[in-house]
Amino acid sequence: MAASENDSPLVQVLSTSGLVEPSEAAAEFMPYLDRLTEDDLRRFYRDMVVVRRFDKEAANLQRQGQLALWVPSHGQEAAQVGSAYATRPQDHVFPSYREHVVGMIRGLDLVDILRMLRGVTLGGWNPEEHGNFHLYTLVLASQTLHATGYAMGMQLDGTTATGNPETDEAVIVYYGDGASSQGDANEALVFAASYQTPQVFFLQNNHWAISVPVTRQSRTPLYLRAGGFGMPGTQVDGNDVLASYAVTAKHLDDARAGKGPALIEAMTYRVGAHTTADDPTKYRDPEELAAWVAKDPIVRFRAYLQGLGVEQDFLDAVDEEAEDHAADVRRRALEIRSPERSVIFDNVYAEPHPLIQEQKAWLDRYEASFEGGDA
Repeated sequence: MAASENDSPLVQVLSTSGLVEPSEAAAEFMPYLDRLTEDDLRRFYRDMVVVRRFDKEAANLQRQGQLALWVPSHGQEAAQVGSAYATRPQDHVFPSYREHVVGMIRGLDLVDILRMLRGVTLGGWNPEEHGNFHLYTLVLASQTLHATGYAMGMQLDGTTATGNPETDEAVIVYYGDGASSQGDANEALVFAASYQTPQVFFLQNNHWAISVPVTRQSRTPLYLRAGGFGMPGTQVDGNDVLASYAVTAKHLDDARAGKGPALIEAMTYRVGAHTTADDPTKYRDPEELAAWVAKDPIVRFRAYLQGLGVEQDFLDAVDEEAEDHAADVRRRALEIRSPERSVIFDNVYAEPHPLIQEQKAWLDRYEASFEGGDA
C-alpha cells in the first residue's frame, strides 16, 4: 500500500475514489485491518446500504404521520458501521439518537426504534437482550455521563483489564459536535480521565448542531480537546469505513487492556436534516452539501470492493435486500398498536403504591365517562 502525500492528522485509508491511499497518520492503525476478512468487508457494505434505505423509509413514515419524529443518519454510515464492528460482544454501547446501524449490528430490531419514535414504548428496548446496546438519549450529552459511570462500575466489578481480550469489557459512547459543547460531555471526560475508565468517546463531527456550524462551537479541531483531559485523541475520516474500524479497534483494545480512555473525532457530514422537524436549506450552503455528497461513504466503499473484484451480483443482491428490508419495516411499522394505558403506571414503583393506584383509577373513570356519549 502506497502512502499518500497527506501529512495531516486525519487518519484515512481509502481515498474518496475508493483507492487504498493511507495517510501518514494511519500507519499505527493499519495492522488492525489484518483482522478483516472479505466476508467482513461485504458485511460493512451490506449494513451501510440497508440502513440508508431504512433511513429513507423511516423518514417517509414520519411524513405520513406514522412517527412523531425521525432522526436521519444519511451520510454517517461509515463512521457508525466501522466503529460498531470494532466492538466485542461483551462491550457496552451508549448511543445518542441516530446510531441506527450500530443498534442493528448489536442485534436490535430497527422497528424498535420506530416504536420509540412513535411514542408507544417506555424507552425502547432492554439493553441486555440486544447486545448491550443501551437506550437512545435525546437529551444532549447525558449519555456520556451514563457511559462513564458504567465504565467506572466495570472497574469496580473487575470485568476489565484482566488480560483476557475475550472477556475484558469496554464502553463506547457516541455523541456529536453539538453535544461536545455541553457541560455533561466535559464532566464525563474529567471523570473518565481521572479514573482511567475503559472507554472510548466516539464524537461524530457532522458539522452542524442543528443550525449552528461546528466552526462557531470550537476554534480548534475537537479531537485536540482530548489532550486537555489527559487522554489520546484521534481524528479519523468518518466517511472511510476502514479507517473508522481500525482507529476504534485500537482504542477499544487499549481501553480493555487498562490504558484508559480515548477520544475519536470522526469527520463526517449530516447530509439530511437534523430531524424531520428541521429545514437545513434555511442555514446551509448548497455548495458545502454538494462537496460532502461527493464524498459519499457508500459510493467510496463500493468502488473499493469493485477494485477487489467483488462481483456485481453481490452488489445487486444487497440493493434487493435493502428494498425487501424497507418493505418489511413499513409493513411492521403500520401494524404497531398503542399499548394498554395501564403500562404508564406499572413500573413507577417496584411495589403497589396508593397514589399510583388512585391515579390509575381516576384515569379509568375519566376514560369511561366518554363511553356511550356523543363524539
